[in-house]
Amino acid sequence: MNMFRSVQSAARATTMAIVTACGLIAGFSATPAQAANFLQKQIYMTGANYDGDLPACEAALGDIASRFAQKESRYWNSDLQILGFDKVRETAFRPWTKATIPRRFCSAVALISDGRWHKVDFWIGEDTGFIGASWGVEWCVVGLDRNWAYNPACKMARP
Repeated sequence: MNMFRSVQSAARATTMAIVTACGLIAGFSATPAQAANFLQKQIYMTGANYDGDLPACEAALGDIASRFAQKESRYWNSDLQILGFDKVRETAFRPWTKATIPRRFCSAVALISDGRWHKVDFWIGEDTGFIGASWGVEWCVVGLDRNWAYNPACKMARP
């Protein structure tokens, strides 16, 4: 009998703890959000600090070729590779407001190992590389965007 009462009291204590925790969570979530104070704005929330110093479009071509071959091999079981680029040109630089991440939009035509030429749309962004330490590149090969990440026809890789 005593064992039954101790199990019952433990269950009640657990139930009360859960109810109390739920009440505290509900109480804290009901408080309105507050704006940052003066000190937080001056120290922690400094805003965008970009230079806009990005390499030319040609600087990203090696990364695009190696990542394309890696993607085709790893995800699509294909041996397609980019053999070369032609008609590399910049299409836009910082097309949006100054507070956004600086991007250089480019396009080129790539010769794929299947013998066909495909348009490549890509952008180079400041601080978008590995852990934000340098510039990064995002790209799309028209006709070979198999997972439709930039669909339709790589339109989402352009400005």
